[in-house]
Amino acid sequence: MDSVCKTSENLADEVAALLAPLPSLQVQATLFLSISLSLEYFKQLITNRGCSGIEVKHNGIIGKGVYANSEFEEDELILKDQILVGIQHSSNKVDCLVCSFCFRFIGSIEKQIGRKVYFKNMGLSGCCEGDSSDDECIKYNVDEEQFGESSSNHNSLPQEVVSSLMNGEMALPHTDKFPLPSPLACPGGCQEAFYCSESCAKADWESSHSLLCTGERSESKSREALGEFVKHANETNNIFLLAAKAIAFTILRYRKLKAEHVNKQAKQSVTKQSLLLEAWKPVSVGFKRRWWDCIALPDDVDPSDEGAFRMQIKDLACTSLELLKTSIFDKECEALFSLDIYGNIIGMFELNNLDLVVASPVEDYFLYIDDLPDAEKEEAEEITRPFLDALGDEYSDCCQGTAFFPLQSCMNHSCCPNAKAFKREEDRDGQAVIIALRRISKNEEVTISYIDEELPYKERQALLADYGFSCNCPKCLHDSSA
Repeated sequence: MDSVCKTSENLADEVAALLAPLPSLQVQATLFLSISLSLEYFKQLITNRGCSGIEVKHNGIIGKGVYANSEFEEDELILKDQILVGIQHSSNKVDCLVCSFCFRFIGSIEKQIGRKVYFKNMGLSGCCEGDSSDDECIKYNVDEEQFGESSSNHNSLPQEVVSSLMNGEMALPHTDKFPLPSPLACPGGCQEAFYCSESCAKADWESSHSLLCTGERSESKSREALGEFVKHANETNNIFLLAAKAIAFTILRYRKLKAEHVNKQAKQSVTKQSLLLEAWKPVSVGFKRRWWDCIALPDDVDPSDEGAFRMQIKDLACTSLELLKTSIFDKECEALFSLDIYGNIIGMFELNNLDLVVASPVEDYFLYIDDLPDAEKEEAEEITRPFLDALGDEYSDCCQGTAFFPLQSCMNHSCCPNAKAFKREEDRDGQAVIIALRRISKNEEVTISYIDEELPYKERQALLADYGFSCNCPKCLHDSSA
């Protein structure tokens, strides 16, 4: 397996250039210029996001970090960071119908409730396999007897009621207070991705989905191989889907940069490698280590078996890469399909990702009903109570996934952080939201915690070792001497 994924000698230099930190690509005399170019990229990101109170700086000891260039008060918004690449967990697709690009909930309250009850009654809630859970693939005219037989929930609703909810034939009271965008199908016809708007559909298609779509208008090399890749990822680790998005994103960005250069009829020649490095830049900003080197050893694996475990992980990545290569290979971007690159991309997500969480409007809806004046509440609950009973504790399930956020990934860890990731009431999509935990002074570094900072000192240090460092924050210095 290792020989199948071995990087050819003629690609070794390109792979090394992609993985090299930007400053190391320059000689010492131009080191300052190199760092300035890197910071300029982050400055542009900050401008685009409208978060003028922060800046990314390089520290000679720990590398880059995020610093306040104005004061922040406690609970004040510091940053809303857009997703570079993100996915909804496959198992979560049965619980939440969301936009495949921005991860806003779509459809209607009735549709969201109907889908959840349908899947729960079929015994599928929270355990999606493959992509069979996607909304438009559901056969709503399921035989009623079959529906009843498959349900183990004594609070299940009649099939015709559930179908009426999903098909928009039934309206629940007060759902007009919680309007959701109508779902738009994937322009490639895959019936797996849905969107809240034409702009999200277009942005996703142009950034990665055109190569990863399994529909008839897909631009992949082999839809069959792509289907096998997705199946393998869903059966092993969803993080492969995220890595595929990063590679597809880079390929499409490379093609766009190349076309722009040709259209400008630039007199100055640009090499393929320089265009690929530029296309790779948004992905290059994340700290990287190879996945099989940085993944934490599971508790059920004996330390004596660590070498075999890490080799299994490497073989798993190799199998995934070969399927992806058959699906979307681009000769001009061949270096992206080396096992070293793939392993480092996955490792980057392991070390830099932030959980993607979007609160459910279904929970908000039932809380709204519960807060109505007594007379209105009693009248509404006569209708809504059977649906809440059918959902059970899962009525509040949120959208869950994994994403990479370029600016958030620059924030360093502290066990006594001054900021945290926190979604406010108005934050209804997948963007990372960073809030001040206390007053932050101008020029102070903005830090977050990568772990549960309430854990004992030794446990914190053990967890942080998986990120490749030991923490020397004031709390750790105090605890280590106690």
